[in-house]
Amino acid sequence: MSTETEQAVWTALGRVQDPEIMRPITELGMVQSVAVDDAGRAEVSILLTISGCPAARRIEADVLAATRGAPGIVEAAVEVGVMTPEQRRAFTERVRGDRASRPQQFGPESLTRVIAVTSGKGGVGKSSLTAGLAVAMAAQGLTVGLVDADVFGFSIPGILGLSRDGRTEQPTRVDDMILPPVAHGVKTISIGMFLGDADPRSTAVSWRGPMLHRTIEQFLRDVWFGDLDVLLLDLPPGTGDIAISVGQLLPQAEVLVVTTPQEAAADVAVRSALVARQTGQRVIGVVENMAGLAQADGTVLDVFGSGGGRLVSERLSAPAETGAPPEEVPLLGSVPLSPAFRAAGDRGEPAVLTDPEDPAAAELLRVARRIIDLGRGLAGRSLGIAPR
Repeated sequence: MSTETEQAVWTALGRVQDPEIMRPITELGMVQSVAVDDAGRAEVSILLTISGCPAARRIEADVLAATRGAPGIVEAAVEVGVMTPEQRRAFTERVRGDRASRPQQFGPESLTRVIAVTSGKGGVGKSSLTAGLAVAMAAQGLTVGLVDADVFGFSIPGILGLSRDGRTEQPTRVDDMILPPVAHGVKTISIGMFLGDADPRSTAVSWRGPMLHRTIEQFLRDVWFGDLDVLLLDLPPGTGDIAISVGQLLPQAEVLVVTTPQEAAADVAVRSALVARQTGQRVIGVVENMAGLAQADGTVLDVFGSGGGRLVSERLSAPAETGAPPEEVPLLGSVPLSPAFRAAGDRGEPAVLTDPEDPAAAELLRVARRIIDLGRGLAGRSLGIAPR
């Protein structure tokens, strides 16, 4: 029989979450034992999934702090061990629950809102906006995942601070399950995390279509994101293999189009949206980036021209050649050029958190709220409940 003080320690440990799975360690079977002597000295034994677990230090520190804060505890010690293969299998079953046998977490019946961010051409700041939107949504209380689907030009790890000094944080592997690192509240996966010790700044990925399709498929199947409110995908620019694969694997995804104000960027942005529509995906809006640079005298310098975002919105909202009724595609926001916003991304510290008053960060926060407010229809989807 456990003592009242030991029960208090268990209660405190129930508030400690695994930083990758975002669930209590007590629920995941990671606490092996709790013992408290008459003098109030507590010894807690915890089990990590693998030796060298990237989150080991944080979990140990959180467990120690929680134990010390429990009523009646005057001293605490934490013993760290590693799960046996049997314990890991039980851990995996607890994490996956009744979805253990499902090949894809985000199929058409999933309640997770999937948003693919696309652009017609590179260099429009799509990855910076995707990362900023993900962090902004997480800061507003949503559970958010982010897939860096730009296999050739992966940059999300650097923008989110997961890649520093030539080393990228790697996901935790538990048998056949991959747990994505968490940055600023966003569960993130990128091909840059699977290059071993290679410096991502001097490493290129050169794959053809079938390999690209398998990569995206494995990200969606083998990387365990858990229950998400929103999954964002940072697509490569253009209308190539990955855009087509995402359309096949996630036909229910919503599409957000990023463009710059110049007409050349607007033209190709429209094409990327049309490809998404051909796969059955719905275009929910346009975001114009690099809209203008504020000057000291209060004027705005339109470095890349103006009106591109509005142009894309109007073209995508026009009646289709097939005669189908037009579907409104709003211009959700116009993000100005900002040296501070760019510098924050280079440091791996998104400006939506570190400098929310910056004009670009403030506009991106507003866009995130607009996307959240758009909601997503659940008509025809299984909610996993049944009336009695």
